[in-house]
Amino acid sequence: MKLPNMTLSPRQILDDVALCLVFFTRLPLPVLDFRGRGLAAAIWAAPVAGVVVGLIGAIVFATAERFGLAMGPAAALGLVSTVITTGCLHEDGLSDVADGFGGGKSRGRKLEIMRDSRIGAYGAVALALSLLTRWNVLSEFADPTQALFALVAAHAASRGLLGAFMHLLPPARSDGLSAGAGPVSLDTAIAGAVLGAIPLLLLGPGGAIAALILLGLLFAAFHALCLNQIGGQTGDTIGALQQVSEIAVLLVASVALS
Repeated sequence: MKLPNMTLSPRQILDDVALCLVFFTRLPLPVLDFRGRGLAAAIWAAPVAGVVVGLIGAIVFATAERFGLAMGPAAALGLVSTVITTGCLHEDGLSDVADGFGGGKSRGRKLEIMRDSRIGAYGAVALALSLLTRWNVLSEFADPTQALFALVAAHAASRGLLGAFMHLLPPARSDGLSAGAGPVSLDTAIAGAVLGAIPLLLLGPGGAIAALILLGLLFAAFHALCLNQIGGQTGDTIGALQQVSEIAVLLVASVALS
């Protein structure tokens, strides 16, 4: 398989996909030997993990609707299934960033708050708004097929941005998840972004273009915000980027698929 300026053997492809599934989900996968492949090299495959998460949410949504639940409860169960599948990995990042950026006065204090496991008012509000917005969008779809397209597109595209974010911003601290992952190459970042963009075609040509424009604007704004607030990126900011990007694609899907 050849991705943009990046040639991988079939074994490396499988290793990278498996590594991203292990990292980005809590699925009961077997213990695997990745033969030295790390997250920075494998991050191009993050959209594949996103597709899996989106499919799980869509299957639960469709099953609940088939058994007679209204769209609201079915959407809630679909959303809950995606959160369980990821172990609230990205939601945790969103709440930490909201607390740190909202409550810290200095760069050091912001990073300190983000590392604190306790959740504050900013984090609680951010989580509530994230869950409420996603549930509201899903509950408005007329049938489970629309939810399927929206969830797969949103979860894949939002994770396709992570490699580019790690490539363009330096780690904000010398330790932690992001610093430990190492640098992401330009080729890997581009490959992840391209792979994440492909499922946006499920929203139709107009929806895909609108989603790409919105994601580009959000990426640029969040990039500038993180540089201004903490001088770089952390694992928490990566999670927050995924959350706001997922919401953005779902909002576009609510219009494009209606």
